[in-house]
Amino acid sequence: MKDFSKLEKKLKIKFKNKDLLTQAFVHRSYLNENPDLSFSHNERLEFLGDAVLELVVTEYLFKKYPENPEGELTSWRAALVNAKMLSEIAQKLEFNDFLLLSKGESKETGKARQFILANTIEAFIGSLYLDRGFETCRKFIEGSVIAELPRVFEERLFRDAKSLFQEKAQEKVGITPTYKVVKEWGPDHAKHFIIGVFLRNELVAEGEGSSKQEGEEEAASKALELKGW
Repeated sequence: MKDFSKLEKKLKIKFKNKDLLTQAFVHRSYLNENPDLSFSHNERLEFLGDAVLELVVTEYLFKKYPENPEGELTSWRAALVNAKMLSEIAQKLEFNDFLLLSKGESKETGKARQFILANTIEAFIGSLYLDRGFETCRKFIEGSVIAELPRVFEERLFRDAKSLFQEKAQEKVGITPTYKVVKEWGPDHAKHFIIGVFLRNELVAEGEGSSKQEGEEEAASKALELKGW
């Protein structure tokens, strides 16, 4: 078992219930090899943490930018809480060192590891909420997730690739892109999708996401790159 006191020290957060902290890092695959573990995997915590994260980010943007329309706030929030951003934040916090994975899963890198890390940070927020309450969660989210907002603005990470690809496709080839689910898997609360973006019958690119919207956005972003638009 990992030494989670190192993580507590790094984050300057002390958990009352250490099992809750550990559970946030337990991937479903780990239980297959450790069936005697006294607690479950992190998916229920992830479900809770996702809601807390959305609320804190939404409330912050709502209060901080009273003049901005809902559409803008939505795209800024999406840029802050998508799997890519959350996995980058989790890496900065060195969550990788504390993941409890099966031997097979621990070899996974790239996209698969990105989703595991993003889900783990949501599970961590869920465990923090249960253990220390909303205010501690708010401080953690503001210090780690909302702290990335200047980069979101600077690098224009909120730019909507779908709208841009549609605009370019209509302008260059006179076709409106369509999106189809190529593959989906996972339980209802933690589904993953591979989405294809098509120009008529031509599959231009595929994107992966934990929602159809996220998959479509990534597919559009890749399509823009591939087409050189």
